[in-house]
Amino acid sequence: MPKQKTHSGCKKRFHLTANGNVKFARPGKGHFLTKKSQQNKRKLRKGSYISGKNTQNIKSLLAK
Repeated sequence: MPKQKTHSGCKKRFHLTANGNVKFARPGKGHFLTKKSQQNKRKLRKGSYISGKNTQNIKSLLAK
């Protein structure tokens, strides 16, 4: 069988950590920032981790 290709959208949005977690940047930091509060924009700076069944789905899309 041929190798599974990496999903192009996923490789731009998700990163695997050394422990096997899937890290991603929070959406909503692109534009319309004047409407958002400073507290909200601060929270968007930090990345987050995907949990549960979604982790397995993302890893399969990343061909890992």
